[in-house]
Amino acid sequence: MSDEIETKLSAARTRLILDKPFLGALVLRMPMKPADPKWCATIGTDARAFYYNPGYIDSLSLEQTQFALAHEALHCALSHFARRDHRNAARWDVACDLAINPILIREGMTPVPGALFNVGFEGMMAEEIYPLVKENTEEQPHDQHLYGKDSKSTQQPDRGNDSQPDQPDHPGEDSAGGGTGGDEQADNSAAPEALSEAEKEQLSIQWRQRLAGAAQQAMQAGKLGAALRRLVDHLLQPQLPWRMLLARYMSASSRDDYSYMRPSRREGEAIFPSLRSSQIDVVVVLDTSGSIRKQEMQEFVSEIDAIKGQVRARITLLACDAQLSPAGPWVFEPWEAFELPSDIRGGGGTRFTPAFEWAQQSGSIPDLLIYFTDAEGEFPGLEPRFPVIWLVKGRGTVPWGQRIQLN
Repeated sequence: MSDEIETKLSAARTRLILDKPFLGALVLRMPMKPADPKWCATIGTDARAFYYNPGYIDSLSLEQTQFALAHEALHCALSHFARRDHRNAARWDVACDLAINPILIREGMTPVPGALFNVGFEGMMAEEIYPLVKENTEEQPHDQHLYGKDSKSTQQPDRGNDSQPDQPDHPGEDSAGGGTGGDEQADNSAAPEALSEAEKEQLSIQWRQRLAGAAQQAMQAGKLGAALRRLVDHLLQPQLPWRMLLARYMSASSRDDYSYMRPSRREGEAIFPSLRSSQIDVVVVLDTSGSIRKQEMQEFVSEIDAIKGQVRARITLLACDAQLSPAGPWVFEPWEAFELPSDIRGGGGTRFTPAFEWAQQSGSIPDLLIYFTDAEGEFPGLEPRFPVIWLVKGRGTVPWGQRIQLN
C-alpha cells in the first residue's frame, strides 16, 4: 500500500501545482513523511515537514488529499507555529483551523471529514478568532500541530491512541524540497521534537519568503484569487506594533517648534528663536457597531491615555455606529485621565460619515482624528482637511488616511 499512498500524494500535489499554483508552490516546500499511527492519527506538521498516517490518506479521495496538503502548507506559510505567544495551545489550534479552512473552501476545495468551519469566521485571522473560541471547547482540529511542547496529538475516533513519547528519537528537518523519496527509511516511530524559539524565528522567516515567492508565481500565471491576494498583502506588509506607530503619529502632530515672534522692548532689539510647545486637539472615535468588543475599547483607551500625557493632547471622544451616540461628545483635558465612559451605547450598523461631519462642523478643526474600527462600513465621499489615522481590527481597507493594523 505504501507505493499507492505515495502515488496518491504525488498526484494530489501535482494537481495543486497545475490548478492552484500558489498552494502548490507552498506544498512543494514540505517534505512528506509517513508517520507511526500510534502518534499520528491523521496528518500533521511541525513547520518542517508534512507527516501522514498512510491509512488516513488511503481513506481520503484525491480532492480531499489536496485539501489536506494545502491545509498543512497554510499552517506553515501563515506562521501559526510562531504566532501563538501566550495563548492556550488547544484554543489556538482550533482558531488556526477555523481561519484556514474557509480560505480553502472558498477556493473550491473539498474539505476532509471533521474539518472545522464556521461561516461567521470567514475572512478573520486566527488572533481574531481565538477570543471567540470557548475555553473548554470540545472542538478539535482534524490534524496535529506538532510545533509546541504542549501541543496535543489530535485524534479522530477509532484511529489509535494519542500517546506521544516524552523523548523523541529524532528532530525534524527543515528541508526546502518536497517529495516522499527516501522517507520510508527514516525513523517514524516517534513524533518530531518541538521547535525551539530560534527554530521558530528561522522557520518564520523562511516561510515568509516562500509565501512571497509562491504568490509571485501564482500572479504570473494569473491564478491568484482576490481573497488570497488580500491575505498575502496583509501578511507581507510591514508589521510594526500599533502602539509604536500611534505614538509616533501623535508625537509628530504635537512636535515642539521655534517661534520668531518679536519679544517685548525690555528684552532688547535682538530676536532669538524660542522653543514653543503647543497643545494638540485630537478627536478619537470608537466604532460601537458591535464588531469591537468593550474589552478591546478599554485597552485602546488606556493606550491613548498613556500617550496623551506625553504630548499634551486634549481629547474629544465620540462613539458611533450608524449614528453618533447622543451621550457624547466627551472632552478630556491634558491633565485629566482619558477613560471609557460608562454610558457608551451602540450595536447598530456602521457609518463613518457622522463622526467626520461632526468634526468639520464643530467650529474647531482637529489636529488629528483617530478612528478605532474594523473598517467595514460607509465612508465619507471626500477626504477631510485634517489628518486621519484608522486603527483597524481585521483586514478592512480604507479609502484615505493612514491605516494602522491593530492585530
